[in-house]
Parts: sequence; C-alpha cells; structure tokens
Amino acid sequence: MMNDECGMMKGGDHPQDPVDAPAQNRQATAQPPAPAQPIHHSQFPSRREFLRQGASLVALAGTVPAFLAQTVQAAGRHSGARALRDGEKILVVLQLAGGNDGLNTVVPVTNDAYYRARPQLALPGRQTLKLDGDFALNGAAVDLKALYDTEHLAFVHAVGYPNPNRSHFKSMDIWHTASPEGRMHDGWLGRYFDNACGGEDCDSTAGIALAEESPLAMRGERFLPLAFERPESLTWHAAARPAPTGRAVTALNQPRPLDPPQPETNLEYLRRVALEARLSAEKIQWATRDDGARGGGRNTRGGALGRDLRTVARLIAAGMQTRVYYVSLGGFDTHANQLNRQSGLLRDLGTALMDFFNTLKAQGDLERVLVLSFSEFGRRVAENGSRGTDHGSGSVAFLAGAAVKGGLHGTPGDLDNLDRGDVRYTTDFRSLYATVLDGWLGVRSAQILGGEFPKLDVIARRR
Repeated sequence: MMNDECGMMKGGDHPQDPVDAPAQNRQATAQPPAPAQPIHHSQFPSRREFLRQGASLVALAGTVPAFLAQTVQAAGRHSGARALRDGEKILVVLQLAGGNDGLNTVVPVTNDAYYRARPQLALPGRQTLKLDGDFALNGAAVDLKALYDTEHLAFVHAVGYPNPNRSHFKSMDIWHTASPEGRMHDGWLGRYFDNACGGEDCDSTAGIALAEESPLAMRGERFLPLAFERPESLTWHAAARPAPTGRAVTALNQPRPLDPPQPETNLEYLRRVALEARLSAEKIQWATRDDGARGGGRNTRGGALGRDLRTVARLIAAGMQTRVYYVSLGGFDTHANQLNRQSGLLRDLGTALMDFFNTLKAQGDLERVLVLSFSEFGRRVAENGSRGTDHGSGSVAFLAGAAVKGGLHGTPGDLDNLDRGDVRYTTDFRSLYATVLDGWLGVRSAQILGGEFPKLDVIARRR
C-alpha cells in the first residue's frame, strides 16, 4: 500500500472546502458534433440484436476498413450526438465489486450486537475514525474521512432491496437493471440514455465505461456505451500522430459527398457505427495524449481505481460530452482474512477519490461531478471460521461531490432483528437511483425505474 506522500490530505488535516474554490475558465477542447438525424428503429429490425450481442464499437473501428465508410455522409452530420452544454452535470458510478462489508466500513462502535457477532473481525473504537456518537469509519479509510470532513461525502445506511439474492451475478443484475422482480432486462442508465436521446441514436461517448466490456447498467434498447480499459487500447491512433499527418489521414478517409440521404440501411448503419467508433477513439486518445508526460502512466496512488479516475478527470477537462462514467474496484468478496484485505481496498478507495476531487477542483470541474458508489450486497453480520464474512444483503452506499449534503443518511440496520443472519435493508437502492436521476441528471425517475421511489435529502439544490 502507498505511504502518505505527495502532500496527500490526511484525515487529521483540515482540507479547504472544495466548493469555496472559484471555478477556472476552461478553453473548449472538442468541437460539438452537429445535431443528430432522426432514426426510426422500426425500419431496422436487426439493430437491436446487433446491440444486444454486445458488439464492441472499438473492435469495429479497428477491423472495418476505412473504405467501407466512404458511403457514409460526413461524420459530424451522422454522429448521433446531442451536444451538451459545458454546465451540464456529470455522474461517475463507482462499483465496489464482490460485496463490500458495510459494517466494517461504517462501524457501529456503540452496538454490542456487532461486537458479539464478530469476536475476531469487529473493529475497536481505537482503530476507527469517528463520524458521530454511534458510528465511525474504518481506520484505514483516512482519505474518505478527509472527504467526509469537507461535508461532501454522504454515507447511506443499509441499502438493499426486497427478497435479497446472495448470488454475485444475480444480485448484480438486479442492481444494474433496477428490477428485483426481473421485469426489466436493460440497464437503468441505458434507459436513461434511451430516454434522454428522444428516439435518436446517442453518440456512444455519452456514456463511457472504464472496463473490458460495457456493464449491463449502461446498456439500453438503443444505447450502447463506449468501453475500454485504457485509452491506449483503442485502435484508432491518428490523434497520437503529428497534427499534419493526423489531418491527412483523416482527410483521406473522409466520405465523399453523395446525393440527398436515403433511408439508412442496416449495412449503412454498421458503417456509420464503425466510423463513429474510430472518431471516438481519436477524440479520447487526443484527450489523454500527454498522460505519460505528466506522470499519469507512472502514478500508482489509489491503484487501478486511481488510474481510472485520473483518466476520467482528463476526459472531463478535455471537454468530452460524456454524461456518465462507470468505473469499478474489485476484491471485496472477503470470505477469508478480511481485515487486511478490506483495509487495503478502502485505503486505495479513499486515496483515489481524494486525488480525483483535488484534480477536479484544480481544473474547475468540481461542481459538475457527482460520484455514486454501490456494492451488490453486504456481508453476513456474524464472521465465519476463516476470519472473513459470507454473502449478506443490506450494505452501505455513498454519494460524493460538491453538491452532496455530507453526513450519515438513512436508517441503520437493526442488528438485533436480522433477516436470516443479514442486515435488513432500510433504504431501497432504487431510492438512491431516483435521487440521482431527479436531483442530479434532471430526468423523471419514474420513467426510468418503472415507478415512484422516495428521494433522499442528500443532494443540495445549488442552482
């Protein structure tokens, strides 16, 4: 694990409130695409299946020859993107994969039932960081505590759903679709994009996942996000070449003017998707082109999550029109030796988030970004025989950002009234989603979630 270095803000310090910093003027770095042309999907019965099969837009960009795009109109004309104003808000979804133990994250330090159930794993008060009279933070999460002290980190107790499922895969599907009953099969963010695009094809860069493949949460009926693990893995490299060379290559691959456009065929749709993917790859690589020169490739603070959030910050600074970014941190399936494993993960989590918010503040983007973090389930209240915990249900979730009302929210789980050994959920996770959709992204959550859910008073109405 990394030592405290590079001026890292510690829990005992008193960080300046990020909101107090004036937003810096930022020069536009990307030209907004032209308005999208309407797409009537009833004309193209095979397109939904094409997206459902999860075809990689990046793979298409690398394998479809450039001449195949010659029959497509100018890229800007068919980009499918809806231009986003600079002031629009950005959501970063952070998945803690494996099932984070909420009780050893936000610790009920005055609860005797917690200490009785965990003779080996319970954290004594001296190994925690005080939040209020009854709860404290895992002592390893020093930077999370520093964020909490700025009042821009909010924990939500006992988040879950009815009839909890302890399977990683099934529970993750439930969280991604926001459908515990299994009635919906596309992602809640995918439905948001389908709704926001108003029947048009969204530019894939409206949602970006720092992952090998796009998460179900972001896949809609019409929308499929761009997914990549590292910018350098994208296949179109014109942006990395000297500017004149890049322009020449792009010019050679520009489509020729055609007659007035006709209804788009499935083949033309495939060609257009391939061209859009190539241009998206060029835009992203250009935005992150000097990461190595600035030490981004060598900086290991916060581990893999820190690297991914540094990429997100660079893309935001470059003026990308992305509304939602999706990142993840794995390793929380702590069946054995939980204390050291979880502590290391929470330390990396805090460091990565602290660096991310400090970067956003420096580049004038702090006010625009909200982070939503969740895990597919919590752990059992009682420890097992391997100094770990097994799959449970309700767990802690959190929101972070300048617009967040910091503190502890929701009702703590009653450790004397368990559900088959698990914490009973007290906040339906769809209330968390509804809060973000209505209060941050500015859409009617009922249309996305299939019903009304109580909103949490956790996002400040600043404007």
